[in-house]
Amino acid sequence: MTGGQERLSARLDEVTVAMESLTAMLDHQELDLGQMLQAVCEHVVGVVAGADMASITLVRDGVGETVASTDQRAVNFDREQYRIGDGPCLRAAETGAPVRVGVGAVADLWPQFASAADELGVASFLAAPLTVDGDISGAMNLFGFGEHGFSDLEVKILELYTATVVFGLRSARRYFDAQELVAQLNRALDTRAIIDQAKGILMAAHRITAEEAFQRLVKRSQDGNRKLYDVAAEFVAAVSSFT
Repeated sequence: MTGGQERLSARLDEVTVAMESLTAMLDHQELDLGQMLQAVCEHVVGVVAGADMASITLVRDGVGETVASTDQRAVNFDREQYRIGDGPCLRAAETGAPVRVGVGAVADLWPQFASAADELGVASFLAAPLTVDGDISGAMNLFGFGEHGFSDLEVKILELYTATVVFGLRSARRYFDAQELVAQLNRALDTRAIIDQAKGILMAAHRITAEEAFQRLVKRSQDGNRKLYDVAAEFVAAVSSFT
């Protein structure tokens, strides 16, 4: 094996370990989505060579927002792109393809971007699309102080990294959605139980049908412009206080 092959093999071994670490991190279900994105952002700077800062851009309704970063300078840089409505991170999010630039080479295309980069000391930039689902899309942004422009290998590594991130975030999103569904079902069951209890009390007290009892609750709800559950809960609590 030549020296170049040995270096490549060692680099791939490093990436494999990093991917395993990332997968384990994303598997922590106690983290919410925001915490996961921040953890991913902090993790990636140790994976891609030449990355000194990182941020994650999410785009909703055409408006970009930085939701995680390792450095406030990265946030400021992103905001300049959002302000002018163009730049590598927005281009990556829009096209679904990675954008790699040496800042000096794009001064004519993005003069304001290049000026902001010069002020922050950023010489290299790499953005990869990050699309979780129809509601969440954006880009993972890497900033380098060196003029290396990021290598082809590092572009491929970031693409592999973001693919792993997307898979993990999609799984997490399904988990969070399932949790919310369970919570909604539990709230619905609790609501139904209180309303049924109020109906039972009215049926026994007035010798009426379940439908008639329900309509009495509905009328009281409408007359007071209050939620049916609140009316039923108040009624049950009032009756309970006399027993």
